[in-house]
Amino acid sequence: MYFINPTKGRMDIDKMFEDIMEFVEGDRQSSYKLMVGTDSQPGKSVCFVTAVIIYREGKGARYYYRKFYNKKIPSLKQRIFMEATYSIEVANQLFERLNQTDKKDINIEIHLDVGENGKTRDIIKEVVNMVLGCGFEAQVKPSSYGASKVADKHTKSMANIG
Repeated sequence: MYFINPTKGRMDIDKMFEDIMEFVEGDRQSSYKLMVGTDSQPGKSVCFVTAVIIYREGKGARYYYRKFYNKKIPSLKQRIFMEATYSIEVANQLFERLNQTDKKDINIEIHLDVGENGKTRDIIKEVVNMVLGCGFEAQVKPSSYGASKVADKHTKSMANIG
């Protein structure tokens, strides 16, 4: 599994985590949020993009993404749950690494591509409870920009490649 940073290019999860920690060390006085969100776009196969964003509150952010393809998924509900599962998987790996540092106070949020308006409103409670049950905070639209803006940007341009 590798991630892409638009400035620094391709890196594995360990290198990405090192880069996140360098960003955090660059301003120790600031507060940080670590956000993970996944979006998908159906095409010939389903394009999934998981975005990881380290946000220095009020002072900018750095982000990384990974894209991968999966076979067609019959329902929107299944696709949303797969998005959440992929985000939780990455968040767990980052959580393990954070716990080995002195930055255990950095909060990890899972950004879900669901909202009160639209087709996903009926499954908000289920998918949010799944995330909460895994020990992470959940954000939904319009606050879930990690999934609905950052990851979404990279699924749209790449959906029909795979």
